[in-house]
Amino acid sequence: MKQVVLASGNAGKLKEFGQCLAPLGIELVPQNQFISEEVEETGLSFVENAILKARHASAASGMPALADDSGLEVDALGGAPGIYSARYSGSPLTGQAKDAANSAHLIANLGHMPVDQRTARFQCVLVYMRHATDPTPIICQAAWEGMIMDSPQGEHGFGYDPIFQVSGMSCRAAQLAPTEKIAISHRGKALAQLQQALAKV
Repeated sequence: MKQVVLASGNAGKLKEFGQCLAPLGIELVPQNQFISEEVEETGLSFVENAILKARHASAASGMPALADDSGLEVDALGGAPGIYSARYSGSPLTGQAKDAANSAHLIANLGHMPVDQRTARFQCVLVYMRHATDPTPIICQAAWEGMIMDSPQGEHGFGYDPIFQVSGMSCRAAQLAPTEKIAISHRGKALAQLQQALAKV
């Protein structure tokens, strides 16, 4: 198995990404084995932040690195929260409490806007760097369309999933089983692109 460092300490991402890449002979290793602090996300786009994270993890580990940067874009808010999705509310909370605070802040900012004007999408950018100075990293990007609802529903997922109504489906992202979600989500589609790209390397 070829070892690749995942530029994240998120156990869920490690499992999800690891299952997708294992058939290619790739074993993902979490970056916290090499890094005590995550790199500051100073980029102005998902692509820039994913590159920063991948380069940081590769430099620290001396291994190829995989990073993702993802978030939610709401059209009525000019694309916000965008790259600031994870810290949108400014809350010092963590985990599910922070997710709930971010969702509540988003709903408050939308006010009484009609549902048909609450179009949104999740974006995911994956970056694979062969080494820290890789001039041509593999970059994969995918989106998942939907709408923002006022009340959370569903027990699965994380982040904004409970208030994200999936386009063409009468359910929230948090109501999908993990296997259903990965088949149609932004992250699942980006991972499929990455699998195809790495199979050719």
